[in-house]
Amino acid sequence: MGRLIKNHWARLVILTAASYQVGSAIEGFIWPKVFWDFMTKNLNGAVKPIPVLQILNLLTGLLGLAWEWPLKYFAGTMPHRSIEVRLILYPLSALLSALLYQGTDAAIYYLVGIAVYFWAYSEGEPGCMCRTMDFTKAEGLQGMRAYIRANVS
Repeated sequence: MGRLIKNHWARLVILTAASYQVGSAIEGFIWPKVFWDFMTKNLNGAVKPIPVLQILNLLTGLLGLAWEWPLKYFAGTMPHRSIEVRLILYPLSALLSALLYQGTDAAIYYLVGIAVYFWAYSEGEPGCMCRTMDFTKAEGLQGMRAYIRANVS
């Protein structure tokens, strides 16, 4: 069997969380609701009349998608290669997602992804083993496997 590359697993979990967060932000524009409104009504000003929480969720979700997919602008940059920067940004995304009623699933996925990223960081895995996720030179799955074998110690 192969070795579990934890940062790739965490990347897929965070991609799922970010896509859920974008969807919940869009849904939050239609049905604005704070998750914690059963305890206090003080946070209702964050969702209506001005949808501040929805906009922040949309921006952090799109940033998470652009960072983990990655866009050509992010690929190979220091923040894209760094697990430490991810461990700083994603708890903020999880908090913003947990405040919105529609984003609680995304918050749970973010917490799982953060835990796996922390596991990878504590074992010394590199943040990103390739500059871009473009395997055009590779011939499908065999080329990707050869690339990973060559670049993973």
